[in-house]
Amino acid sequence: MYLLVMKNSILKKKYSFLPFIAFVVIGVISALIAFITGLYDFAGSPVTIKDAFFHSIESGALGNMPEVIIGVLGLSVTVVAIIVELASNRYTPKITELFMASIVNISILGFFVVTGVVCVWESTISASDHVPILGAIVTTVLVLTSLLLLLPYFAYVFHFLNPHNIIDRMASTVFSAIQKGGLLTDKRASDNSKKAASYGIEQLADVASGAIESKDKVVSMHAASSLGKLAEEYVINKDKLAESWFLLNNSIKENPDFVSMQADVIKEIEKNRIWVEMKILRQFQDLYGISVNKMRDINYLLAIHTRKIAQKAAKKGDTAVVKLCVKFFNTYLRVTINANDVRTAYNVLNQYRIFAEEILDYEDGLIALDIARMFKYYGQLAFNQGLAFILETAAYDLCALNELAYAKDSKKTRELLDIFLDVDKEAEENHQMEASLRGVRKAQIKLAVFYLTKGETKLAKVIFEDMKDEIPSRLTSIREEFSGINSKDFWEINDRGVNFDYLEKERIDTLDTFFSWFNFDKSKGGE
Repeated sequence: MYLLVMKNSILKKKYSFLPFIAFVVIGVISALIAFITGLYDFAGSPVTIKDAFFHSIESGALGNMPEVIIGVLGLSVTVVAIIVELASNRYTPKITELFMASIVNISILGFFVVTGVVCVWESTISASDHVPILGAIVTTVLVLTSLLLLLPYFAYVFHFLNPHNIIDRMASTVFSAIQKGGLLTDKRASDNSKKAASYGIEQLADVASGAIESKDKVVSMHAASSLGKLAEEYVINKDKLAESWFLLNNSIKENPDFVSMQADVIKEIEKNRIWVEMKILRQFQDLYGISVNKMRDINYLLAIHTRKIAQKAAKKGDTAVVKLCVKFFNTYLRVTINANDVRTAYNVLNQYRIFAEEILDYEDGLIALDIARMFKYYGQLAFNQGLAFILETAAYDLCALNELAYAKDSKKTRELLDIFLDVDKEAEENHQMEASLRGVRKAQIKLAVFYLTKGETKLAKVIFEDMKDEIPSRLTSIREEFSGINSKDFWEINDRGVNFDYLEKERIDTLDTFFSWFNFDKSKGGE
């Protein structure tokens, strides 16, 4: 089930050798230095290294060993505790839990403690007339090993506390909880796994939220991407989980993301088996809200992952998840419009359109048709709030969706066209924002000449009938603008990278045909 977990395991294995290699290198260098200096000092002397070692033990050198190892242990614990605390305060308290659960940390700190205890006992049982030679050798080896481990261990701790590695470990923990809980038949054990999975998802979102507040874009994007990938893998493999996994226990129902939901909504979530997806997308919603007008790249990333979740759900035939993603896309747009963030709306609409294109034929095109209606609704909503460019963007996206529907011979081609032609009606009745209305008309004309290039005069005539009473001067200026655009690339940097007004040569060639249907009256401003 878990591609990401496998990837993380490989990552851990790759880096777990670095402290070991450092340990070996430091040990070899230390041994060489000691050996070379020992050979020099004892060259020509009747006293051997062995005799010198035993003499030092007999003279009480073993009694200093506890002080050495306790000093090493104190230094290690102090430094590590400070680093872990700082990381926990900046990112998430989950770091402390993960750190204490690490077998490497437990083993090394435990080794230091054991070495200290051995040193204390060996020094205690030593007497002036008897020195435990074997114990002295073992103690010396343990102390030397502890000293050699110190720097490699610090390297491991710094690697462990790297925020990206922390995020990967947290994602792995959530995957493990889902995998374990989804295969358990014992209700209590399954409930504990659900609670652990829910908690892990929240912690990942907290890392992303904290990083957004501190303007740490790289970490926040990594945490958000981990949530998205988690959801995508879950959607693909959820059919392998036991039915009991999809039931909401008290810990989930009382969770902040579910506690305010009506009983009927809870039953619907259980029926559709979508509590995990709902949980993750609710975190997306929170992250989206705090990122608007602050860190737009997060908004785009969340929209991309929401689209990918929906696409994978559609491939698995999970209509409930697809419809859930539609609701969250609508929520994103509502938040964006309320925040007057035109640029974010521009890019989120792009992802929403791609989503609609991917599922154009899914469920006989009904969901794509609903998305088209949402484009119309939110475009008009934005227009009424003075964000005219969002309506224009929605119009061009609907134009592209209509073109694809025709190319795929979709059953909803005509219905999509009707929605497209109705997108500016409310705007015309309530406002006189010339630039936006011209943009919508340009998008409609762009679709009309597309139909003409395909020989679909009838569909092009439908568009003509909708705009036959349009202001002639507006139509004339639109025609001139289309003829003057020579590059499909927009002249500024943007995420779409396209010029809405660009027409291919074959479409330019049909402009005369389309505009010949209009009988302009010069007395009304025509030409």
